[in-house]
Amino acid sequence: MLRKIIRIDEEKCNGCGACAKACHEGAIQMVDGKAKLVFEDYCDGLGDCLPVCPTDAISFEEREAPAYNEKAVQQAKKTVHPENLPCGCPGTESKVIRREDTCTADAPSPITSRLSQWPVQIKLVPVNAPYFDGADLLIAADCTAYAYGNFHNEFIRGRVVIVGCPKLDAVDYTEKLTAILTNNTIKSLTLVRMEVPCCGGLEAAAKNALKASGKLLPLQVVTISTDGRIIA
Repeated sequence: MLRKIIRIDEEKCNGCGACAKACHEGAIQMVDGKAKLVFEDYCDGLGDCLPVCPTDAISFEEREAPAYNEKAVQQAKKTVHPENLPCGCPGTESKVIRREDTCTADAPSPITSRLSQWPVQIKLVPVNAPYFDGADLLIAADCTAYAYGNFHNEFIRGRVVIVGCPKLDAVDYTEKLTAILTNNTIKSLTLVRMEVPCCGGLEAAAKNALKASGKLLPLQVVTISTDGRIIA
């Protein structure tokens, strides 16, 4: 049927998740860090999502679409936890984590988490997440935090961290990293990798992204051995 329905401009979307939260019907979900109209028949066409979008990525359009299915929406609310329904996958929702820093040089606490934001996977982080502005950025291979025991205090503390594995994800992170560096006021860049050859892909992506961004940022590369030592 021909009806009014929302349209999301993916290029304008910064992945903040505000529209997904505002959509009480659960029509919008976050997919790969972008808002998507996943269930057209859940969209009632009233546009509660429009005013909360900070980038004006959402608009109305009139086109062929399934009729609003209120019965399906109500059934979904009964079967899906209400915290999960509005934002799709809750694991992709950006948020800042506030912590009281009780660690000192005399009394370090290596078991205290130093993570200050979420999500952390390169594939999931929104390019324009607010925590990137003015940040010292840490790009880390997935395995580094497991191999190096004091990773949180020595590397994550005071930095925004994003992690990935080019071998497992089978992607080139260059484009995503370039967008992050280009669109934010990153102050410095630290890359922590494992000594294994596949981690070279992550280092290359970071260096290529820094070059493509045209920014002159200090870059520190740290290499961790498989037995948990800093070797470079």
